[in-house]
Amino acid sequence: MLETIAVILIILWLLGLVSAYTLGGFIHILLVIAVVVILLRLIRR
Repeated sequence: MLETIAVILIILWLLGLVSAYTLGGFIHILLVIAVVVILLRLIRR
């Protein structure tokens, strides 16, 4: 489930980069959260 959330957050971040309507720092916060979730999953394996 965490991997799915991380993938969704990364997709939202990429869409934010492509579109002109970004929410500023919010998109980058989503990216940081997604990276942290992925790292936690890799460490726990």
